[in-house]
Amino acid sequence: MNAEHIKNAAGELLSETVETRRFLHAHPEVSWHEIETSKYVEAHLRELGLTNIKRGFGGTEAGVTADLDCGDGPRVALRSDMDALPVREENDVPYRSQNDGAMHACGHDGHISILLGAARILKSMAPSLRGSIRFIFQPAEENGDPSGARKMIEDGAIEGVDAIGGLHLWSFVETGKVQWRQGPVMASSDRLNVTIRGKGGHGAMPHMAVDPIVAAANYVSAIQTITSRELDPLDSAVVSIGKISSGDTFNIIPERVAILGSLRSFRDEVRTSQEERLRRIGDGIASAYRCTAETRVSYMLPSVVNDPKITEILRDAAVEIAGPGLTEESPPLMVSEDFGVYLEHIPGTFFFVGAGNPAKGADFPHHSPRFNIDEDALATGISMMTAFGVSALEKLR
Repeated sequence: MNAEHIKNAAGELLSETVETRRFLHAHPEVSWHEIETSKYVEAHLRELGLTNIKRGFGGTEAGVTADLDCGDGPRVALRSDMDALPVREENDVPYRSQNDGAMHACGHDGHISILLGAARILKSMAPSLRGSIRFIFQPAEENGDPSGARKMIEDGAIEGVDAIGGLHLWSFVETGKVQWRQGPVMASSDRLNVTIRGKGGHGAMPHMAVDPIVAAANYVSAIQTITSRELDPLDSAVVSIGKISSGDTFNIIPERVAILGSLRSFRDEVRTSQEERLRRIGDGIASAYRCTAETRVSYMLPSVVNDPKITEILRDAAVEIAGPGLTEESPPLMVSEDFGVYLEHIPGTFFFVGAGNPAKGADFPHHSPRFNIDEDALATGISMMTAFGVSALEKLR
């Protein structure tokens, strides 16, 4: 791999890539509605002369795949997500979202731009490559259910693929750094839905009713003991309640309380054990307060578990591209990513490229209406996706 050539080529593309990113940022589309974004990507890939171009996955017009064929050898996939979030942007920038109520608040506009840049460089390097690269532009990463990754796999996006790589621009890491991790790097994500039922009545006569709100309040507190008292302290898990709905007014005891929450963990054993614990606590507390509880867990996304061999290829490429001083191991993160669905089928690695810079206002958390990136990170991202593709083709032969 010629790291200097790749870095120089990425640097030459930076200005064009910034323009692409800003165009995409101004025209965000939320999960499963990335139709114009997909058309835009498809046009660029056709201009490059890639083959086997397909647009439309999961019964929609969103999502694009394309191949760069360079003879016999392994097939490596490079993936970018595409969707924006239902967030109203608060940044005062010339490229502010023109789609009110939608915003690229997680960096996916940068991911698309990076992969388009990497495709351009890899196309120019085709005579020296052996194998093929599949470019995957995936819809609906943020949606969770149905997962864009799962639908693309069902529609054949990774057929014949030997390994896959993906990145995430990360505002919590300074621009220029590259983070990798072998094994579990991001948590699974599941949805908790609990309904506690009692008997409605007058707020002035609680003895004539069965109050589900009191039971729900105790339930929300009690389930926090799952992580503090029932799991091995060396295991990680999160049980967070995001929504509680009940009642119509101040002086009526309602019939029911609906509770929605998020479950996160790294190990399958912890993930599957949470449902029994949540049901047991729900049934017990509801019974203690003369109520009933219905507990449902919807299993949504698996953990992102990076393959050691493929991650080693990525790490070595990162040292060549960013340098050893800017290459570091990522901590495990409790946030989730549907890239883990690909890793249930083929080996791969998911890594982070720093895009945080307080001097440029690029230090707000992901999903914030003030989220932005240091656009200098785009050059690092292009270099890393290109270098990973080249290295994986070389080392998997």
